[in-house]
Amino acid sequence: MDLLVLGGSVGAFQLLNAGVERLAPPPPSAQRNRWKWRNIWTSFAHSLLSGSGALLGFCFTPRMAEDLLGAHWPAAHRLLGVSLGYFLQDFFDMLCHQKLHQCWELLFHHSVVIACFGFAFLVHRFVGFAMVALLVEINSIFLHLRTILLMAGLARTASYRLTSLLNLGTYVVFRITTLAWMTRWLALNREHIPPASYALGTVGMAVMTPMNIILFYRLLCSDFLASGRHDKTK
Repeated sequence: MDLLVLGGSVGAFQLLNAGVERLAPPPPSAQRNRWKWRNIWTSFAHSLLSGSGALLGFCFTPRMAEDLLGAHWPAAHRLLGVSLGYFLQDFFDMLCHQKLHQCWELLFHHSVVIACFGFAFLVHRFVGFAMVALLVEINSIFLHLRTILLMAGLARTASYRLTSLLNLGTYVVFRITTLAWMTRWLALNREHIPPASYALGTVGMAVMTPMNIILFYRLLCSDFLASGRHDKTK
């Protein structure tokens, strides 16, 4: 059943990626980078699904937050499998369509996520902790929407300005704060976590935290500081 969920997710996101141009035709300004247009829309769909799914899960099932280590809820586990399938699909999509120097940061990011999510999915543990991690995707909704507006040539519009503000606001709440909370939770619960699992989680946090601080600085420069003229984010 686990492999069916995972394989179905990879296939579904691949089909979505292939059909994006029919659902959302690229504007003239995005014609030169049609692959990125498809990739960003696929990423947006994943963020909308996984971020809202994780948030609703905690809202409607508060007891899920009581045991992030061992409790198992079928719907949360399936959502984790769907998200893992997306990261696998996106990893190979980037590997096939971009040069390594263009995407090595995202490939590294995805490798860490795949390792952590894959472990939790296969052993049916740390599912609640993984759901906390998926709250980061709430911010990714606005991060990807921002890129879509940029590619559509709408950087000077009120919609882009609003999206940029929402992006930075949700970045602080759902990305930086969430990662800080996860790091604290790992430290406080060290004695309850097997050494190998603790090491994997610690490495994940050690990688994600500086990467996200750097991305926040890039976004701040690009959208709000005069010195940031060149957008470097996905």
